[in-house]
Amino acid sequence: MNIDLATAQSIIAKALATGQQHGFKPLTVVVLDAGGHVIAVARQDGASNNRFEIAQGKAYGALALGMGSRALMERAEQQAYFIAAATAALAGRLIPVPGGVLVRDEDGTITGAVGISGDSSDNDETAAVAAIKEAGLTAQVA
Repeated sequence: MNIDLATAQSIIAKALATGQQHGFKPLTVVVLDAGGHVIAVARQDGASNNRFEIAQGKAYGALALGMGSRALMERAEQQAYFIAAATAALAGRLIPVPGGVLVRDEDGTITGAVGISGDSSDNDETAAVAAIKEAGLTAQVA
């Protein structure tokens, strides 16, 4: 099962609200289904350019390697050549820093991923996790 449009839109709304509540810089939020297709995206006013590509790369990389982008960062620190090769294999769509979070349903099945860019990577991840939990789903950052 994949994330549907209504769920993706609710995740985006909650992520943006979380960012505003915490005083984060303007965010761009991308929600992908389990196959890596964009379901929904939103960019807050004032978000810098190319945030879509970064947010998508965080989410897409998480899906492609089956782990949150925080885990990808840890792997990059230990296996830089692997992450470089994976990035090349994914045509550059792998951003190995926090902010790309896998989404699991109640059965533990991956239904998609959320990628956020705009503030620090840790804050991007915070907004994604809060939004996924608010939607009644499970967030996987590692």
